Amino acid sequence: MPLNRPTYVELGYSGDFGLTGLTERLCSPGGPAAGTTVDLPAALAVAARSADESDGEEAVELGEDARRLLDGQVPDDVLHMVWLAAVGRIFDPADHGMDVRTWLETVSDLATDRLRRNKASYVPPPVQPVRSEDLCGDVVAEIQDPSAGLTGATGLRDLVPSLVRVAGRTDADLGFRLFLRTLKANSVQVSKERYDRFLRLGEWLGFPVGTVRDGLDVDWPPIDTTHRGTSWDFGLSRLAGNAHQDWRADRARSEIRCVSDTDEPLQSPGSAADLFLEDALRLLHSPLSDDTITTLWLAVSDAALRVDGRDWLRLIAEVCGERLRDVAPTYTPVVPPTSAEPADTVLRELREVTPALAEEVISAHWQPVPAAQALSALEQVVSHVDPDLGFRLFLRLLRVLSASVTRGQYERYQSIGERFGFGEYHVDEVEHLVW
Repeated sequence: MPLNRPTYVELGYSGDFGLTGLTERLCSPGGPAAGTTVDLPAALAVAARSADESDGEEAVELGEDARRLLDGQVPDDVLHMVWLAAVGRIFDPADHGMDVRTWLETVSDLATDRLRRNKASYVPPPVQPVRSEDLCGDVVAEIQDPSAGLTGATGLRDLVPSLVRVAGRTDADLGFRLFLRTLKANSVQVSKERYDRFLRLGEWLGFPVGTVRDGLDVDWPPIDTTHRGTSWDFGLSRLAGNAHQDWRADRARSEIRCVSDTDEPLQSPGSAADLFLEDALRLLHSPLSDDTITTLWLAVSDAALRVDGRDWLRLIAEVCGERLRDVAPTYTPVVPPTSAEPADTVLRELREVTPALAEEVISAHWQPVPAAQALSALEQVVSHVDPDLGFRLFLRLLRVLSASVTRGQYERYQSIGERFGFGEYHVDEVEHLVW
């Protein structure tokens, strides 16, 4: 990142924060007015709760944001217009006999008072606005893009030049967040291409993904699992990687949902569930015996939960179907053909490690699974179900067995992963096994 400061992710944020986090709370369905206008006492109460988050630490960004605007020599009418747009006109200080500058001063003072409860001598430091010419220019270009449709959505004729004034001459960081909040608060849809650019800008500014994504109306393309859009593991092999010995049968559905609901930033909603469903259906309708599927699951999950393999797959399919009906109701899941990559390549790697691992036992002190049986089950997946899925489960089994991997083997695994279209960091998950 081109900025000489910790990222907001490093500071512990996962969503919006500071002044824009306050506008989000004011606009949220569970906010003080549930879709109606907010009065001054309610707005102050929301500001106080915002400042109190993380034992008062979030007051730092709240106060800093308010002071950036106050110190930025922004005309009052510009401040007022940008505030109204970002909050969706749900709270206008002028309705309560207060100009927007006084409102920002009140927010700043409230944040300072909260920080002084932690440290009585606290004095707000000088503001550090982001005025990088490149970043300011990139943010301004997005605001001025005619496809933004801001004027029509908000009814504020001078909104675009007002946002440009804040982002281009006062602070690219806060200006971009106020622009994003304006899009969200006024239900302005953006194309997937613009969303991708927003993510890149957010990354350069150190934002968590949620600051850009959460609440933004994106015109998502249809789900296409031939382009997975994930940097890490996915589907059944990811579920196995999440497994642990404390898993209980009564939490099985929620554990599956944790994988089916976690679309990555570049994925259309429902993509993670569809990838997961493909894995489940391929195995569910495969010629593999029930015992083979059960052995396979117990092995790659390190015997986290003893279940019948096909019953487990049916539950996965059910949960993934619920997710898809919720976020992509018009989409009809279709299991694509298995990978065109030959199974021989994966089988060769699997058989190379088999002699060294065949005598191992998985979960030796609880529900033991002989590694020889697990390796045999994997061969059947690679040969008769899908070499892509088989290779992902093979990588997972190597981790369960803490198998030693040579540098040459690891490099071949990387090459196979690239051919299967795995994400950037997928095969990296076994790099710690290299000796």
